[in-house]
Amino acid sequence: MTAPARASGRIELRLRALDQLFDSFDPAPFHEKDLDRDAEEFIVSWAREYPPDTPLVFRLHLPADQRPLEPQQTVATAMHNYFAYRSDLARLEVRRTLQQGRTSLLVGLLFLGTCMAARALLHQLTAVEWMRVVDEGLLIIGWVAMWRPVELLLYDWWPQLRRKRTFDNLGRMQVEVLFDSGHGEANRS
Repeated sequence: MTAPARASGRIELRLRALDQLFDSFDPAPFHEKDLDRDAEEFIVSWAREYPPDTPLVFRLHLPADQRPLEPQQTVATAMHNYFAYRSDLARLEVRRTLQQGRTSLLVGLLFLGTCMAARALLHQLTAVEWMRVVDEGLLIIGWVAMWRPVELLLYDWWPQLRRKRTFDNLGRMQVEVLFDSGHGEANRS
């Protein structure tokens, strides 16, 4: 018995011209260009609607007058290159966050240890009642110093990892270019 094929997620975008997909300020050829910021936001937001391992299909609808540009390979290469690049950036961001978390944890633990040592020294030197405020203050500030390392190591890297997985998925997605015939119909390239 074979496993059922997973349904793919579909992202559809309709443009008046191929160059609307790309950043107009980037002088690189299409296959090396950055995507237009609005187009990228649209594509990524739709991709996030699906689980990160759902196979995606991107359908770009263009008017028939864009057919001579032969956009199928251009768009597929540009999408794969761009989202692979974005995935690499997201991977670096995850690594940086975890590295910052480890460094912060070391600093936080040293500070907490210093606060605990100061509390122990305070207990030995004095038994004055009002020093309990300082004693408790040292304990609290020591643990507060641990807040950010714990936040970085337990929570902050998860959204970045999800973004990386989304970009990985977008980098693998199937790309289809369809041409509108002017009568509301679309023909594949």
